[in-house]
Amino acid sequence: MTQRSLPADHFPSLPRQRLAGELGMWIFLATEILFFGGLFAGYMVYRLQYPEAVLAAARHTDVLLGTVNTFILLTSSLLVALAVTCQARPTLRLSRLFLGGAIVLGIAFMAVKAREYQIDLKEGLTAWPGSSLPPGPQRLFFAFYWVMTGVHALHVIIGIFLLGYMLRDLRARPRLMRATGRLEVAGLYWHFVDAIWIFLYPLLYLVGRA
Repeated sequence: MTQRSLPADHFPSLPRQRLAGELGMWIFLATEILFFGGLFAGYMVYRLQYPEAVLAAARHTDVLLGTVNTFILLTSSLLVALAVTCQARPTLRLSRLFLGGAIVLGIAFMAVKAREYQIDLKEGLTAWPGSSLPPGPQRLFFAFYWVMTGVHALHVIIGIFLLGYMLRDLRARPRLMRATGRLEVAGLYWHFVDAIWIFLYPLLYLVGRA
């Protein structure tokens, strides 16, 4: 066994290190679910209390850009899954290509989101003074919009750096990556980010479009 295939000093074996990494990520994701769950719960209470305001305000969101970003994020999630599947030596190059593609799509998601934010600011679709919306429940919708999409965007940025770190190690230490399951753990995080967007998309972009 080469030095690169040895576990970290505080783990007795590579399987134990892999198990600890997976467990740690699941615990972290559980706390993130609680955090986003609070935001979703608050949004649903607001929606039940002010249904007409929600419908009126939601029509101002850019459904085209939201749909494009949904496609981008779902495709990136597929590429991450393919990268995990192709980690074996004969297809290692494919794994790197898929992971690199997922990173590019993550950056594309942020570029589209930045453009959407630019349009929102130009049109005054905000919750703070200077908003083009009337004071009251409609502005509250965009308070939820900016907080929920902003926190999600922060998670996407973290995920991009995480996948970049995995790509670097996939080039330098592929055997250790396979043995410890680090790419699988990073993939769990990226799929979580994708799943959160699947909830945000209909709540913020599709409401009031029928």
